[in-house]
Amino acid sequence: MRTALILAVSALALFGAVEAAAQAPQVNPTIRQPGWKAPRTSWGAPSLEGYWSNATLTPLTRNPRLTPKATLSAEEARQIEKVWAKALADSDAQTDPDKSTEQLQAEFGQSELVKIRPDFAAAGGDVGGYNTFWIDPGNHIMEVNGEFRTSILTTPNGQFPPRKPGAPSAGGGFRDAYDSYEYRGLGDRCIMGFGRNAGPPMLSNGYYNNSYRILQTPDAVVINVELIHDNRIVRLNSKHRTDGVRPWMGDSIGWYEGDTLVVETTNIPQGQALAGSWRNLKVTERFTRVSPTRLNYQFTVEDPDVWEAPWGGEYNFHPLNGVIYEYACHEGNYALPAILAGAREAEKQAAAAAAAPAKAAKGKKGAP
Repeated sequence: MRTALILAVSALALFGAVEAAAQAPQVNPTIRQPGWKAPRTSWGAPSLEGYWSNATLTPLTRNPRLTPKATLSAEEARQIEKVWAKALADSDAQTDPDKSTEQLQAEFGQSELVKIRPDFAAAGGDVGGYNTFWIDPGNHIMEVNGEFRTSILTTPNGQFPPRKPGAPSAGGGFRDAYDSYEYRGLGDRCIMGFGRNAGPPMLSNGYYNNSYRILQTPDAVVINVELIHDNRIVRLNSKHRTDGVRPWMGDSIGWYEGDTLVVETTNIPQGQALAGSWRNLKVTERFTRVSPTRLNYQFTVEDPDVWEAPWGGEYNFHPLNGVIYEYACHEGNYALPAILAGAREAEKQAAAAAAAPAKAAKGKKGAP
């Protein structure tokens, strides 16, 4: 009897605890709660360590076709996420084998997927993009401090500021460069990832491999980037190099301000230019743990020779459900030889076509 009574009381207590938890207000992990203290490393620095992801449906710049607003309500954000999920599913559906490539591309250009993400239309270039089954672009609008953001950029209009007269071109310049593999993009050559995943600034590329691992020592912070398996090394309490060497991902030094890791990067190489900026480019990043499951990331970009004013952005890293494995890039194993061989064949055909009229005229002149 006593045992039964104890079990009954325990069951009631458990039921009461579950009911109370269900009725308790949900804590938003993007908002730092009063009294919450960020974890510390064994030597006392704020701990940023772990596996993180910045995959998000929110684009770098605001898409005015969707909204001119800087933020959305929770209901608006969820509605866009539903439309996005359906658009991905529709794009992943089996294609009609009786339709031509031109017909399929035209239909894709008018799809809901392209309305939400216009860059998807050109992602695959002349041969079409990946089947959406193989991509992991993120399924949620980015929420920062309780706000659903419509762009990662935090400028008033969600766009880059005006460029100064005479500023270098913002284009990559390698799309139609076929003279040598040395002129192809860094992604083609497996040197750096596309989309600035490694940064700085570190940005979601909107397609896949948006995962990171952060490790800390008393003297450095290492950010392992999934795409191309890059490793950014931030030297703590140091000074920028003055030897003129510009390493990939630039020369990053860092220091702690309270719970925040501040990283300043200069000496970025020309091959990794940001919208044409590199020589005097400076990027300042701030990493701050705001809850057990969110790492806030802010960045500011400055180049007095390129933009009229500094600009920047903000997003939250969320935990990665898993670990990062080695990214064995093999883009150039077959693609680069094929690209260059195709260019040589195109040149041969163009030369033959140009010579044809002269050859025909010569034949006519020598005819009896």
